[in-house]
Amino acid sequence: MTKYFKVALGGFVLLTGCSVKAPKLGVEQEYFAVCPSKPNCVNSQADDEAHYIEPLLAQGSSAKIKNDILQVLKEFKGAEIVTVGDNYIRAEFTSTLFRFVDDVEFYFPESLPEETKLHVRSASRVGHSDLGANKKRVENIRREFTLINK
Repeated sequence: MTKYFKVALGGFVLLTGCSVKAPKLGVEQEYFAVCPSKPNCVNSQADDEAHYIEPLLAQGSSAKIKNDILQVLKEFKGAEIVTVGDNYIRAEFTSTLFRFVDDVEFYFPESLPEETKLHVRSASRVGHSDLGANKKRVENIRREFTLINK
């Protein structure tokens, strides 16, 4: 490839990563949006193995679960908390180099006296593959959440 082509391609990637708006997100009838067919999304409510990830297990009231997730998210570099509801949280994670944005959502129905499933969905806005970044992010969140949600 020529130097000019590489520079143009790099510029296009940078502009694309910064300009893409969030897709329709949130919870409808207790479910997240289905992951697209691309391998850049994980969802604890997915029916297919390619996109499925285990939900986080949580203890305590909805308020405690919400506060614990918010505390964990505040510790992650590149995370911006965008929406906080009674039982829903959405954050955007922006990559350092290309400024790509991934949307991460959490949904927890009214908590029970013991364990509650904290559903999670993490998806890239652009590109085909994320090289496992969303799955890795959710597992890192799970590890940190498990440490504080006792």
